[in-house]
This record gives sequence, C-alpha cells and structure tokens, in this order.
Amino acid sequence: MAITENQPADHEEEKLSDECKQLLLSLPKEKGWRTLHQYRFQGFWCQSAEIQSIISFQNHFQAIDSDIVLATIPKSGTTWLKALTFAVVNRHRFAVSKSHPLLTYNPHDLVPFFEYKLYANNQLPDLSKFPEPRLFGTHVPFPSLATVKKSNCKIVYICRNPFDTFISSWHFTNKVKPQSQAPISLDGAFDMYCKGIIGFGPFWDHMLGYWNESLKRPHNVLFLKYEDMKEDSAFHLKRLAEFLEHPFTLEDERNGVIEDIEKLCSFETMKELEVNKSGKFIKNFENKSLFRKAEVGDWVNYFTPMMVERLSKVIEERLGGSGLRFNVFPERTLSSSLESY
Repeated sequence: MAITENQPADHEEEKLSDECKQLLLSLPKEKGWRTLHQYRFQGFWCQSAEIQSIISFQNHFQAIDSDIVLATIPKSGTTWLKALTFAVVNRHRFAVSKSHPLLTYNPHDLVPFFEYKLYANNQLPDLSKFPEPRLFGTHVPFPSLATVKKSNCKIVYICRNPFDTFISSWHFTNKVKPQSQAPISLDGAFDMYCKGIIGFGPFWDHMLGYWNESLKRPHNVLFLKYEDMKEDSAFHLKRLAEFLEHPFTLEDERNGVIEDIEKLCSFETMKELEVNKSGKFIKNFENKSLFRKAEVGDWVNYFTPMMVERLSKVIEERLGGSGLRFNVFPERTLSSSLESY
C-alpha cells in the first residue's frame, strides 16, 4: 500500500527498483482491485510494491524463537487480533487504564507489518531495540515466510468465513481507492475473488497453508476463526494467552483482567477512539477505514442466490476434505449446500 491517495495507481511501479521492474515482466498479471495490476508472485497475487517489500523481508529478516507473528488474509480480523495480542503480551507493562497505548495508537502502529511498514519503501529496519517478545504482522502466505517458518517462533493465524471476507474486502477497497479511480463493482470483484484473484490469494491456499501447519505444529501455529472469537471471545482470549505462554492467572481472572482486555480491544471501543477516527496507517490510509461493522453474516445483505451457489461450490472444491469449515452464523455451519440461502 505504497501509493498516496492523490496519485494514479500506476505511479506505484515507477518507484520500484530496476531489479523488481525486471521481475514484474516475467510474472503473470491481472487487473488489480485497487491498483492497475496485481501479479502472481510465489504462488499468490499481490501488488508490485508489496513484491519489492516481501523480497526485502525474505532477504533480511532474521526470526528469533521468541518472536510472535500475527498472520491473516486481509479483512479477516487483523486489527482485532493485533490489539488483543498486544494487550495480552504487554499486560504487566501496560495495565488496562486511561494511559494504555491502545487508547492513543492504532494496533497497526504497535504491531507493524513486515511488508507495509518495516520493509516498505526500501527500508531496512533496526529491530535490535524491539522489546521481546517482538510482535509483527503479515498478510504473506505461510510458504513465503522465509526464516519465520523455519524458526520456533509463535504464529497466530485468524481467518474469517469467505463470504464476509469478500464483502469486507470489497467495501474496504472502494473506501481507500483514489477518488480519481472508478469503484470496483460488486460483480467484478466477486468474479475475481472466486477465481482466487485477490490480494495474497487465492484465499483457499492462504487458509490451507496455515491450517495444515497448525495441524503439524500446534505448539507453534495457532489457527483461530473470527466467528468463533465473536461468539466466545473470553474463551479464545484465554486460548491465545496460553498459546503465547502468557496465560492468565486465577488472580487475573478474579480481578477481571480478561474482561478488561476484551472491552479495551472491542470493535465498539476501538471505533470510538480519536486516533481511529482521525489518524492514518500505512501511508495515507485512514484508520477509520478499518472499522465498518465487524458483524458475522453481513454478506446476506449483498449476495444473490447465484453468488451463494458459486462461492459455496468454490469452497467445497478447494477446502473440502481439509477439515476446515466455517460458521457463518453461530448456529449454522457453512457447507457446500447452504440450502437456506
């Protein structure tokens, strides 16, 4: 996300190194959701500036075993997961109070992205002063995590049902697109999504990469679902803390620490903070664009029966047999049928 809102999307590629420009010439490309093009790089789709940042991350970042990496596909609970993790890991440094960092900083400032912050714009960050455990975020698929996947660091992945993820991505893209560009249509975006052409997609490959690794190495990779966390956030917050080796004590529970963190990191609290109403993250993208509805099942307000049928078929074909399933509503499980829709 390296272009500013008053620049045409194709200016993004003018800032790239000659080496990256040469690489782009060899990559398959399609129309981008927000930029002029997106490219198939290392098996997934992404924008040109992201490719340059990811290569830099892969070449220079050295993971250490105490690192915590929060991984997501866009619009599946990234901001919420960053807030919860920061609050849990740092609760002895920062008690939930009027001076907590999450009240004055957006979660993306406290848990920086590899590809959008630390290694963006040809930067090579000095990570030596980061307090341990170091907290990082990424949208990069598991196979491309370089030293992270080879280390014993903790990886937390959250995903959201593909129906709501699509609607959230579509809304977000049209919010952050330069006004000089026409919005992407719902039908056009949906067709690309079902073909896997979306940032860091196909979504099914992204999910399965982390899902399968969580089955192989459950002590290193925790796989969370947005819908489950919305249904019982306290339970999954305790799971998260346990996995990160920062478990809540009985005293914490008696003192209401879990409830305090839940409230601090809730959509309702975060959306009303001044920093998230007026601030910006990742260049000129406004923080308020991160907070829309955070609802489970909002997709029913947009999908036609034909859209439901098509995406259901994609999910069944791509995820069937993996054991990975989704709850669109707490009382319903998304399967290949979805007869009620």
